Amino acid sequence: MQKITSEALINKACELLENKTVNRVLGWKVGEFAYDITPALFTDCDSLKSDFVFGDFCGANFSKYLVSETRKSDEKVLVFLKPCDTYSFNQLLTENRFNRENVYAIGIPCEGMADISKIKAAVGDGIVGLSSEGDKIIVDTLYDGKQEIDAKSVMAERCAVCKSKKCVAYDELMGEEGEIVDSNRFDEVEKLEKMTEDERYAFWQGELSRCIRCNACRDICPACTCENCVFDNPESSVQNKAISDSFEEKMFHIIRAFHVAGRCTDCGECSRVCPQNIPLHLLNRKFIKDINDFYGEYQAGAEVGNRAPLVDYTLEDLEPGEALERGAEN
Repeated sequence: MQKITSEALINKACELLENKTVNRVLGWKVGEFAYDITPALFTDCDSLKSDFVFGDFCGANFSKYLVSETRKSDEKVLVFLKPCDTYSFNQLLTENRFNRENVYAIGIPCEGMADISKIKAAVGDGIVGLSSEGDKIIVDTLYDGKQEIDAKSVMAERCAVCKSKKCVAYDELMGEEGEIVDSNRFDEVEKLEKMTEDERYAFWQGELSRCIRCNACRDICPACTCENCVFDNPESSVQNKAISDSFEEKMFHIIRAFHVAGRCTDCGECSRVCPQNIPLHLLNRKFIKDINDFYGEYQAGAEVGNRAPLVDYTLEDLEPGEALERGAEN
């Protein structure tokens, strides 16, 4: 599949701005570092040509940004959606979280994004520049000069086990139409399931004890769109806290996983933005796997309007006792 270029996206955005189909564009620009690509809002072609970028570090899922953006103006905002983003887009529409009429969505192909932590592990710190050449990432370092890395070897985990190359929602599609792919994304979940209870507890104790309660996972999650969050209530005793080793600290992530169960599209944004590199997506992915096992395969966001098994009732639903028995087997 041919990669989409920044130039192609800029040209399309300028065209839509100039013919007044849209009046602003959600896109990416370089932040403090070459690999620090951050979401940005563009309102004219000059700024697009100057700052808009698209490449191996444009992992941000723009779907959640539409919740606030569609409230700002009745005019349309242009959003570029990678295949995985379109599932979140559909799920938010199902939950009536943004105004579809105020969005012009363009689906774009994606062959995977790079993980900067893997690149740093390979070349060390002191990265001063990054560029892509075919299937290679060229890393310019302060100490060792330029180094070539195979792009697949530093691909983000969520991309390495991608569930779909197909855009399931768009007004316009750029590039080739992808396909839903066979994925081994539940392999790590199965490894955890095979552990003893003590081993699993030790694993999550080690991971979640690093949490600094920055709320980045909650704030980026497309399934977390409550306007008033219980964890921000100063009278709830669970508001932001410094790092802690108490059980209450773990409950933040456990409660959040239950909160998004059946609605999480497995976009992986929670793990991508975590400054402590906690594999939070594994909690959500465990719920997805259990829903598939107990109720039949279900993919949140595959179609607008689909009701998740946890909020839909049928006479064939699993009985609680049977669910416990199956859970015990895992």
